[in-house]
Amino acid sequence: MYQTRSRAQELRKVAANAVLADPYEFNEAVLGKERSAYATWIQNPTSWGGAIELSIFSRHFKKEIAAFDVQTKRVDVYGEGIGYGERVMLVYDGLHYDALAVAMSDGGGEGGDMTRLKVDSNTGTSSDVVLDVAMGAAGTLVERFHVHRQFTDTTNFTLRCSVCKVGLIGEKEAVEHANKTSHANFEEY
Repeated sequence: MYQTRSRAQELRKVAANAVLADPYEFNEAVLGKERSAYATWIQNPTSWGGAIELSIFSRHFKKEIAAFDVQTKRVDVYGEGIGYGERVMLVYDGLHYDALAVAMSDGGGEGGDMTRLKVDSNTGTSSDVVLDVAMGAAGTLVERFHVHRQFTDTTNFTLRCSVCKVGLIGEKEAVEHANKTSHANFEEY
C-alpha cells in the first residue's frame, strides 16, 4: 500500500487497533484467542497475519486486495463489490504474502512498478483492460508456481526439531512440540 517495505510495524498497529475496536466482528471465535492477546500477538514482528488482516487493510486503505494462493490456485478479493476504486494484488506461498506488481519497463526497478490497478467503483469491474490483463497474468504466474510446487503445504510438510531432532508433520505438530518443549527452531526435510 505504501510501496515500501519499511512500514510493517505501522500496519501491525492498524490491524491491532481494528481488532480492539470491534468486539462483534473480531471475537474470540474468529481470532482463536482473546482480542487483547491477539492485538499484542499481531504487533510482534515474528507473527504473521492472513485473511483477518487483509480484510482490515482493505477497509483501512479503501482498496480491493486480490490474494492469490499458489497451493490451491484460488484468488480471494477482499473488499470486492464495496465500491473501492483500486485493487492491489498479492501472492501467498503458504508462508508469506508478497506484493505483485506490473513492471512498466524492463529493468526499470521497483520505483516505476504499478501496484494499484483501477477498478470501476460503480460496477466493481475493471475500468480498462489493464486490470483484466494483470489479473490474468497473475493467474498464469500462480499456475506456474503451482506446477513447480513453489509453495509450502503447512499442513503436511515435514519438519525436524533442530534441538532434539524429532520428526514432525505439519504446523500443528510443530506448534504442539514447541509448546511442550519450548523448542522453537525447526527445519524442513
